[in-house]
Amino acid sequence: MADGAGWSTIESDEGVFTSLIENLGVKNVQFEELISLDADTIRSLSPVYGVIFLFKWTRDSNQNTTNPSTPLDGTYDPSAPENGVFFAAQTIQNACGTQAILSIILNQDSAASTPVPIEIGPELSGFKDFTAGFPAELRGEALSNSETVRSAHNAFARASPFVDETVRGADEEGGDVYHFIAYTPVNGVLYELDGLQPHPISHGACDVDSFPEKVIGVLQRRIARYPEGETRFNLMAVVRDMRVRARETGDVELLEREARKRRAWAWENTLRRSNFVGFIGETLKGVVGMKDAQGDGAYNEWVEKAKQETQKKLQRRG
Repeated sequence: MADGAGWSTIESDEGVFTSLIENLGVKNVQFEELISLDADTIRSLSPVYGVIFLFKWTRDSNQNTTNPSTPLDGTYDPSAPENGVFFAAQTIQNACGTQAILSIILNQDSAASTPVPIEIGPELSGFKDFTAGFPAELRGEALSNSETVRSAHNAFARASPFVDETVRGADEEGGDVYHFIAYTPVNGVLYELDGLQPHPISHGACDVDSFPEKVIGVLQRRIARYPEGETRFNLMAVVRDMRVRARETGDVELLEREARKRRAWAWENTLRRSNFVGFIGETLKGVVGMKDAQGDGAYNEWVEKAKQETQKKLQRRG
């Protein structure tokens, strides 16, 4: 979308995603970045509601060009939405991260999927109920037109006076494209939920106990489609708020560690919303004014010295 009410690009960041869902009214859920494909790490964060996978999208590694009626791994399950699986087609730019988040959150709000259902709040509950009978395409359109979700998403847009993040420039068309998808167990099945696919993709029987091993296997097969040496992947787990676990178990150290993490997230998110160009401009004007007031060529001497230092750095890099 290229209008002023579009969807801006946001970072793939655990603090951003956690704050985003909290702004939507979701309670006691957070995101944890996973630095390795390890089932034990996922299990240590239990309960884990699902994982979000970020990867470089290429046609050969994500679409079955030989037989488009089947995915490259797993099987399409057209009946999944009829059986209660929330699935929406992707109809908007820049929002696949938020869509992947909702694909997990809105499928983990009942005891049918998890022993500890997510409290999704009245806004998302109303949206889910309203779109319950919609086909995937119409549900995607409803999501793209949700002012509540869009406002929560755009609250974490990168602040810039130079770039409109709602517009994809012509020079970006040939660049790398990255995409988010979700993996979550629903009704005893591991589903891959990708809004660019026509249906949810089933990867077979799976419950909360077998999810870590099952999803790691699927991810390993997916990564194996890429050329050797490709490392541009990111994996985040959707888990219960670790502070809740710390309070339940009396783990003071964990509680303090999570409190520090939350303070860091809050500070980083504040910086993301801030535009420092004006501040930097005023600072430079102040410095230039100070040098100019010194007279005797102090300003020109300062500029020449800066040029020399820059040249030295460039030479060292070369």
